[in-house]
Amino acid sequence: MWFSPLARYIWALPNTLVGLLFVPVATMDRGAMQIHTGVLELHGPLIAAILRSWVPIAGGAAAITFGHVVLGRDLASLDATRPHERVHVRQCERWGPAFIPAYLIAGLWAFLTGTGAYAGNYFERQARRDEASVTMREDIRTAR
Repeated sequence: MWFSPLARYIWALPNTLVGLLFVPVATMDRGAMQIHTGVLELHGPLIAAILRSWVPIAGGAAAITFGHVVLGRDLASLDATRPHERVHVRQCERWGPAFIPAYLIAGLWAFLTGTGAYAGNYFERQARRDEASVTMREDIRTAR
């Protein structure tokens, strides 16, 4: 994307604000946060409980992205899902305030067409397809 980093952060800000609502949750009960490659990552027991019980996927989610904030069950979950979640960060930067409604509509469409609200969701399919290239870009950036 050709926009400046500041413009991408501003365009994704409505999504990021949703993620920032979880900062107090992460800081309670032995939770923690860190910044990794420009993204705030939150984890902890309460975040894990939310991801297990509030995300409508069998078994819940290991992580979820809201703009430049990623919630993960724990550090291992954040490490394991980082390439996939970074694709969602880029999607938030691209779609801006329309991302969350578009994601929900894509999930509904996938559900109605029988491909599954999560597995058939356009944004999830794109994230699965592109996560390998995110890993390669991260490795290149780290090597510099």
